[in-house]
Amino acid sequence: MKRFSAFLATLALASAGWLLGAPAGASQPTYDITTLAGKVASLRGTAGLQVRFSSFLEEEAEEDAAPLAAPITPTHVLRSPLDATSVAAPAVTVNQDTAGAPQNETAIAVDPNNPRRVVAAANDYTTRAWTCTVAGTPCSALGDGYSGTYVSNDGGGTWCCGNSDPAHLGTLIPGVERLAGGPYDAGGDPALAFDSRGTVYYAGLGFNRTSAPNAVTVNRGSFSGTGGLTWSAPTFINQTTSPSTLNDKEWIAADANASSAFRDRVYVTWTRFLFNPQNGAYVQSPIFFVWSSNGGRTFSAPTQITGNVKYDQGSRPVVGPDGSVYVFFEGSTRLASLNSTYVVKSTDGGISWGKPVAISTVRDSHVLTDTAFRDNSFPAAAAAPNGDLYATWTTMVGTTSTAVYSTSTDGAATWSTPARVFPDAPRVAEGYPVTQPRGGTLTAPAPIAVEEIFPAVDVGSDGRVHFGAYRGSVVSPWQTCAAGPEPPVGRIDCTTLGDFIHNTRLTYAVTDLGATRTVSTHPINTRNGFGGEFFGDYTDLSVGPDGTFHALWTDSNNRQTVVWFYGAQFTPTPINQEDVVTAAGHF
Repeated sequence: MKRFSAFLATLALASAGWLLGAPAGASQPTYDITTLAGKVASLRGTAGLQVRFSSFLEEEAEEDAAPLAAPITPTHVLRSPLDATSVAAPAVTVNQDTAGAPQNETAIAVDPNNPRRVVAAANDYTTRAWTCTVAGTPCSALGDGYSGTYVSNDGGGTWCCGNSDPAHLGTLIPGVERLAGGPYDAGGDPALAFDSRGTVYYAGLGFNRTSAPNAVTVNRGSFSGTGGLTWSAPTFINQTTSPSTLNDKEWIAADANASSAFRDRVYVTWTRFLFNPQNGAYVQSPIFFVWSSNGGRTFSAPTQITGNVKYDQGSRPVVGPDGSVYVFFEGSTRLASLNSTYVVKSTDGGISWGKPVAISTVRDSHVLTDTAFRDNSFPAAAAAPNGDLYATWTTMVGTTSTAVYSTSTDGAATWSTPARVFPDAPRVAEGYPVTQPRGGTLTAPAPIAVEEIFPAVDVGSDGRVHFGAYRGSVVSPWQTCAAGPEPPVGRIDCTTLGDFIHNTRLTYAVTDLGATRTVSTHPINTRNGFGGEFFGDYTDLSVGPDGTFHALWTDSNNRQTVVWFYGAQFTPTPINQEDVVTAAGHF
């Protein structure tokens, strides 16, 4: 069974322009777009184009689940003596499973009426580690990437809840994926929003890996008097079985402004990838939009809102204090030499839209130096209480991936020149030198500037802006695997160790554009989990009504014991795995 493990990947638009199709007379390849793998191949095969799905779906399109077998005892488990064994206070692990299942790709939101109530979300692969069976088949062989959700009623100090089997979903959103009572193989790519009355909304994706059905999903969450969180059945948006359409990279916002004419209206955006139904060739990927005025129970007909900017990814809706809706995205017109960060605006609750405004051109982030995980330059954005707007993304500044931001004080009509989010700093080397197994020594590399990826932004009720991002602050040796079984077993078991390589480790930092605070407790090793290739597509940060920021990121410093993993059974094996971690604070 094809494995679904990493969300719809980066949009790196070709600097040479958009050449959609082969020259006249040339033979054109065909693609089986009934499968996720076929759609990925179509995008990759489009001449002159570097649009990619999000990392979530690309990873899922690649791998087969392991065959069932006797318990496996790994020869070697790749790890480093510099890896931690747990996430230390004051940072807090949000997911409560302890069976080595990964979580990644984070969203967080604080109740505007209760600063102690925080809801978080992530891609959650916990079903891949469940020990239960269904009709004699291990749940771990049937599970996949699912929609995870977690709630705290003490300001992020503790989190609820755990899950163990289809009858005890705990932290999993109901009604989307099959083991959670839904129609789809897999789901995730989470986004969260609160309305003004304390209802929380969860947006995600549902899809199959080897057939066409897919949809954008929205669940509505309500709280009991004791703070328990219950989710409604999902509302499916743009549910399709057509191989020529694929929904990707959704996000959600709600109008939480009590004085707005559109109070509590819910807005959802996503990328609609379109393919030629005859040969499977990629055609375009505009941003689509819907709204709901009844708490997400039903939505308006989908509307394309990006005009002639039709080659897009990574949309982010934001609501201003006057009820204006802004949608930020990365995109390009057909013949542009560079892609740009764009914004479109609606002043009537999403009924009509202005033309896209280019905030800045973007040189898409490369894979960070000495890492392997996929990244992107999708924007994040926020509105201040006075209506000022902030957008942030990663772009190449020289040879360095750098988080930048731009502001607008006139309702998105004009924007400031992009400026750095964090001050420049050098990457620090730790753990050198090391002796190579085949002879020789690996010494510390020459210093380079710290690189940044996946920035987030929010603004408090006092107008203070907060940015968060990963920073590639540390480089250390990492021993590779020279030979081992195919994934997913090979994610844990290595039969022959190889040489050491340089490996950039991340820290997570938050700034108010004055002070900068590192909120992660130990450098994060992105080689742990998914072979180092997938660490999510974004991080998130939310500021509560009391001015407290809550940052949420993917971390790999917890060591947990795996028994079942993607249908394969292991002797109990400790591994470092991806978890989602939060920290709160004030400036």
